[in-house]
Amino acid sequence: MRNSETPLSQLLIIMSKLRDPNGGCPWDLEQDFSTIAPYTIEEAYEVADAIDRNDPKDLQDELGDLLFQVVFHAQMAKEAGLFDFDDVCRSINDKMIRRHPHVFGGAAERDSETQTEAWEDQKAKERALKSKNESVLDDIPVALPALKRAQKLQKRAARVGFDWPTAERVIDKIDEEIAEVREAITEADPTHIAEEIGDLLFVCTNLGRKLNVDVEAAARGANTKFERRFRYIETRLSAENRTPEQASLEEMEALWVEAKTLEKQGHFET
Repeated sequence: MRNSETPLSQLLIIMSKLRDPNGGCPWDLEQDFSTIAPYTIEEAYEVADAIDRNDPKDLQDELGDLLFQVVFHAQMAKEAGLFDFDDVCRSINDKMIRRHPHVFGGAAERDSETQTEAWEDQKAKERALKSKNESVLDDIPVALPALKRAQKLQKRAARVGFDWPTAERVIDKIDEEIAEVREAITEADPTHIAEEIGDLLFVCTNLGRKLNVDVEAAARGANTKFERRFRYIETRLSAENRTPEQASLEEMEALWVEAKTLEKQGHFET
């Protein structure tokens, strides 16, 4: 890297060379927005995974991979005459200044909750100005993970008053949905069962929203916890030269309870 180059400017040069028809990388040259999008989503999840694992070094690497995705999209847009990386930076700079008048303007100082409400109000105004949407639910990306999109749909509807007044009412609705799942099971209709389980998940997601829980993060945490406890079962059985297939459900459940107890006692990470 030349002394005049910053790490970011070098990254932009690298990306430009990768996409150069004369000597660039054949794979990179074949890509477009739609083919790169899955990698962008994957890298965002890998950032979240590094954070969940509390691994700063891996987080540094994964943030670099995610930044590269932004640079890749910006380079393709530049080639198409749409915008470039500087335009991307200008857009986010303008947006952050616009959405934080209490920091960059004359608005009164806000606490976190007030700022969140003001942020959503500003986003709603921006959507109204730049689009011809006919529904308050428009422009919520379909490609979002299902639970995350469910919470966004519910949050958007709640802004216009379509919302249960209390978390307790949502819990009542969960009980109702469980009863409907049971009814669908008795009918032995796979399509109906899937529909009712979907309804149950949607309402559980709504409960998370009412209680200010990020359900996507909560689900990741539950997955991690399950994996940790099941690995404990495998390790304990392996010490006896056995596999889960060779153990009874009762034995594995006892080891699961043992893992939970060890977690509560702080003997391994929870």
